[in-house]
Amino acid sequence: MSLKRFGVSLEGRLLEVLDDYVSKNGYANRSQAIRFLIEKNVAEQKWLCNHVVAGSVIVMYDQGKKDVASQITAIQQSYVDVILASSQYYLGTHSCMHVATVKGSAFRLTEFADRLTAIKGIKHGKLVMSRAD
Repeated sequence: MSLKRFGVSLEGRLLEVLDDYVSKNGYANRSQAIRFLIEKNVAEQKWLCNHVVAGSVIVMYDQGKKDVASQITAIQQSYVDVILASSQYYLGTHSCMHVATVKGSAFRLTEFADRLTAIKGIKHGKLVMSRAD
């Protein structure tokens, strides 16, 4: 792996946005933030190209709504080819977090996440992916 140093010029407004991003996200410096943003962009481009990615689907729901858990289970049975692991965490009297660790084509993982987050009763859902190569 080679390391090359180079200068980058940014307009004043864009530099302010970058500094704000660095501060809000706790990066040590601008370079670290820029590296993260480049890696994120590369991963997102891979998603568009439908390469193999890995990640997690996280959904939050009220555990008092019994049919939500059974619907999650039913959907997961259609995606056993991409699910590596699945866990539920009880966060309080009514709040439950379901996490599915996944690996597969970006399209398939997005389809799976979309089906989970579309379940009536899901309060919040998110798919996080990164390149798997």
